[in-house]
This record gives sequence, C-alpha cells and structure tokens, in this order.
Amino acid sequence: MSEGEDRSTIFLSYAHADKAKAQRIAVALEKSGYRVWWDQLIEGGSRYARSIDDALEKADAVVVVWSKSSIESDWVKDEASHARDRRRLVPVSLDGSAPPLGFRQYQMIDLSHWRGRPDAKEMEAVKRAITSALGQEPDPQRTQGPSMDRRKVMIAGGAAAAAAAGSAIAWQAGLFGGSTMARSIAVLPFKNLSGDPAQAFLSDGLTEEIRATLARNAGLMVLAGATSAAASGDGDAKGISRKLGVGYLLDGSVQRAGDRVRVATNLTNGNTGFSEWSQSIDRKLDDIFAFQSEIAQNVSDALSAKMSSDAPTLGGTRNAKAYEAYLRGKSLYNLAKDEETDREARANYEIAIAADQNFALAHAALSRVLSSMASSYAEADDLKTLYASAIAEARRATELAPTLAEANLALGYALFSGRLDVRGARPSYDAATRYGRGNADILLLCALYTVRTRRFDDARDAIERALVLDPLNPRTWRAAGSIALASGQFQQTVERCARAIELNPSISNAHALKGYALIALKRWKEAKESLDKEPSAMFRTTGLAILGGKTADKALANRSFAELVSSQGDAALYQQAQVLTQWGRNDEAMERLQKARVVGDSGLIALVTDPFLAPLANDPRYRALSHSIGFS
Repeated sequence: MSEGEDRSTIFLSYAHADKAKAQRIAVALEKSGYRVWWDQLIEGGSRYARSIDDALEKADAVVVVWSKSSIESDWVKDEASHARDRRRLVPVSLDGSAPPLGFRQYQMIDLSHWRGRPDAKEMEAVKRAITSALGQEPDPQRTQGPSMDRRKVMIAGGAAAAAAAGSAIAWQAGLFGGSTMARSIAVLPFKNLSGDPAQAFLSDGLTEEIRATLARNAGLMVLAGATSAAASGDGDAKGISRKLGVGYLLDGSVQRAGDRVRVATNLTNGNTGFSEWSQSIDRKLDDIFAFQSEIAQNVSDALSAKMSSDAPTLGGTRNAKAYEAYLRGKSLYNLAKDEETDREARANYEIAIAADQNFALAHAALSRVLSSMASSYAEADDLKTLYASAIAEARRATELAPTLAEANLALGYALFSGRLDVRGARPSYDAATRYGRGNADILLLCALYTVRTRRFDDARDAIERALVLDPLNPRTWRAAGSIALASGQFQQTVERCARAIELNPSISNAHALKGYALIALKRWKEAKESLDKEPSAMFRTTGLAILGGKTADKALANRSFAELVSSQGDAALYQQAQVLTQWGRNDEAMERLQKARVVGDSGLIALVTDPFLAPLANDPRYRALSHSIGFS
C-alpha cells in the first residue's frame, strides 16, 4: 500500500495502565501499512479538546484493547460503544480478560501470548478483523506494507518542510525522540501597551483565548497558562523554552485606542532563540474573536500542523461590549481573592449576557461564579437559590454550545456541589473531560469529581495530564494532593501538597491536606506544624481538633472544635462531623451529616472517600445518606 491518503486510519483505544503494550500494537499496525491514531500524550497529560471525538468519528476502524484495567475505564467503554454503533469495532485482549457486558457478542482476538512481532499470527488475525470491519476483501500484500518513514520535521524560513506520511502519528504517539518538542508551544502573557493598567484585562484575556484556540489543534501540545506565566520572566527564549520543555514560544503585546486594538505576535524557536514568524494587525474590538482564531491558524501553519477546526471560537461573541465585560469578569474571578471580587465578576458576566444573550462562555462563567459564591460565602438559607441560578445559567450555556467544555463543567459542578446529585452530574463531567482534554483547569476539576465517585484510575489519569500541562501551577498540585488523599495514598498527598506550598506558600487548604495525610501516617509533630500554617480557619481548626483527639491533647482538641463551631456555624457541619467521627462520637457525627444534607452542605461531595469518616462505613444511616446523594 502507498504512503498516501489511501491508507486506512485505525483508532487505538486503551487504558493508561496498558500504555507500553498499546505502543507495541501501534508500531506493529504502522509497520503493516496502517495509519494509527492513538495518543501517548493524552495518557501523559496532553491536550485535546474535540480532537479525540473527531478522530474517533473519522477512523476507518477502532481497535479496542481490553484488559483488567480497560474494562474498568469509562473512556475505553465510551470509545468502544461508539465503534460498535458504527460497526467498526475490532476487540483484542491483552491478558485474556473478557470484555464488559455489551461487547461480548464480538469475537475477540487474544494477544496475551503475542510478543510484538508484526508478522505474528495474532497480528495477522487483527489485520483480518480490520479488513472485515472495513468491508474489504483480504489483501495478501497487506502485511508487506511499508515501514514508517521516520524523517524528522524540519522547519526553515518560517514554514515547516512537509514530513513523510506517518510523521504526524509518530509525533502524537511520542515514538521518536524530539518529535514532541517539535510542536509543543507555550503562550506567554501578552504585554499591555495601552498605558493604562486598567486595560490589562484585555491583554490577559486575549492571551487565554489564543491559548484555548490553539489547544483545539490535535497537532499541538499547548502548555497551560499558570506554568507559562511562571516562567515568562526567566531569561531569554532558549532558557524559557528549556525550563518549560517546549519547542516554541508565542508572545505578543496588546495596545488599545478607543474601539480599535493592535495586537503584535511573535513565534520564537526555543532551540535557536530566533523568531520564526511575526505579525501585527489592527482590529476593531468586536472582531477580536476572529482575530484570535487567525493568530492560532497562522501559528499552526508556521509549525506545519493542521487545525482540527477552522470554526470560530466555540461559545464566543461578536459583540464588543459583551466581550469586554466578559474579559473583565474573568480577570476578577481569576484573582480568587474574596467575596467582593467575585461579586464584581458576577456583575460583569451579567453585563456581557445582557449585551449578547447567546454568549455561551459568559453563561458558563456566570454559573461558575454563582457556584463559587454559594460554596464559599453564602448563608445556609441562600444556598439553594444560588445553586438553582448556577444550574440555569449552565444549562443555557450547554444549549448554546453543547460541546463547550466550560459549559459542561459548570453544569456538572453546580449539580454535584449544589444539588448533591452525583448521578445527574456525571454526564456533564464526562462531556467536560471529553471536550476539555487540553485544558488543565478542566482536567483537575473533573478529576476531583471522578475521585469522589471512586473512579480512582480515571481521576489519576486526568490529574496526571493536568500536571504535565501545568506543572508550575500550585492549584494543580493541590488538587493532585486531594486526589491522593481520597485514594488513600497519604505519602503522595504529603509530597504533592508540599509542591503546591513550594510554588505558593499562602495557598489555601494545601497545608491542611498535608496535615490530614500526616495524621493518617501518625506523624503527629509534622501534622501540627503543617496545620498551624493553614490560612483557612475552617480547615485548620478541623485538623487540629482531630489531631488533639489522636494525641490525647484535650485542650487542643476542645479549643479547636469550639472555634470551628463558633466561627463557622452550620457552614461547617460536615467538618464538625469529621471531628466527631474521629473522636468516636458517631451518633453526633451522623446528626451533623444529616443536617448538612438538609441545608445542602457541599462538603458532602467527599462523603464516600473521606478517610476521617471511614469509621462510619458500616453504619446503616451513613449508607442511607450516601445512597440518597447518589453514591453507589
């Protein structure tokens, strides 16, 4: 078979734990003449928005790798279901495991004794099954297909020379050294040249939107914002590129005059330190979404990577007033400072929606800030009203843009935290994960949901992706610590929270999470030191009250618990139950938990994975409460 476009494309679906064996299958299929779409970068933490769905839809056949790990993976089952419905499913088994219910009517090929040879009988059976799935007659020459051309991507004169057929999949799979760097990029913060610090929201917002547009491209690995910003002032381009581990840097500046905006952009080769491409364009503010798409397209062209979609930015607006208010709101919300800034963010999002009722990103952002206000500042009586509004805004966003990751995430978060509806939130979180694989913030929030529902492997996979995309973001490391704690991996919790604290010593809850893990490890002195540094009074006093009970320090225990109750009241019913459980006062703990259910305390989302509540596991009241929320 030639190396041209007539090669059939095979989508390879597998679980993270089977990555090494999946790579052998991919190489064998490539050597047999197929083009293989799989992605080691996804499993390692890379970035794909809608590209997985696009690849799955366009694949000529789907090889699903069943194993003890993959039969538990909801992602693999989703991909297998899609292939089955398209009649393109080719199931194989790595270890003799039977596929899950719904897939057992298909004859499965056993690869448990296969040693990686492309011409082995097992692989011949796979190729025959692919041929059958394609509706073709067997091709006796198939097994003699060409080996992959491994020529490196060469970039010269601001444009890339074309790589030979198969190079794109070789890069995606990470099979050949240096290829990942070739199309990895960090978008550094654009400079505000307007002469007015109040206009910084425009340069910050445009930086984020260009990064999000680039992340839709299946051919690019796009580093997340916090990590890119953290390294942006560290020396020259070569030094920044080396620190971030990317091949290219995109930076620029924004200058506003009235309703016109001038944006200058520059693409730098991180290996040489020389500019590969630059551009300066004036636009009206109401055409800014088209402009950011144009920048992303030009960057992709310069790197010889095809955009996954030429469509305008998903969920956007052409209304200048709406866009400006949205960017102001986003800048305020990202501060995560206090109730006042969240209220200002809310007001700006509402202005954006008033200017453009169909601005899906603004509806999703408003939902998020409403949920945040409910969980952080609201009185118990206001919780249901705020969450109801958050759900309504998120639903509107998903109606306007069904594949918008931010919209699906907002809906899942509001249903889970607001209504404590575990089952109802799952489709939205799954959709957010599917469409937001290139966004570290979305990945970490989805990981926090999946770990709460005891889908530990999926949670670990998602947070590992987020850590690769955003390794200098303390919030990502804190989320990784929380996931480790919920998974019972206490030493890993200590290590990951320590990294979050190293990056931001004043970050909330990281000291407490570290202290909780140290309590579980019975390292009392270290736990006390960590908890004393926790800036959040609620989490600090909870941990100290538990620690006092463990070490028979009644004064510490009673003083901390009294402070928790007096300062937080019913806003900390869940935390009070944690303490009482660890003190052995289970009946009182259950009373607090049941009351928390009535008021809608969002702490209950951690109910079934909280090590401090483990002593309640066999209490019928605890099981009934878990079931009422939707935990199985």
